[in-house]
Amino acid sequence: MKIIQNTVVYALPNKQYIYEINVQLGATVKNVILASNILHIVKNISLHNINVGIYNKLVHLNTITQDGDRIEIYRNLIIDPKERRRKKIFFHKN
Repeated sequence: MKIIQNTVVYALPNKQYIYEINVQLGATVKNVILASNILHIVKNISLHNINVGIYNKLVHLNTITQDGDRIEIYRNLIIDPKERRRKKIFFHKN
């Protein structure tokens, strides 16, 4: 079977995790994440409650990956970016 290469990324405010993984053609996003071992390295992420994307496009864990795909694991937002900007503008006016 053909081997392809994917990258798994997860970014925190002060640290980035980037893993290049070789998987078999036909691997899903879930397969690639599991192969990266990131779930054991970063304890606060779980397959049960994460959003993932490929090159900034939200996808499902069962999406088949292509050679060269960048699998992104997204953190849950603490505050909506638009709301944060509104609050920042509001506080700077005073």
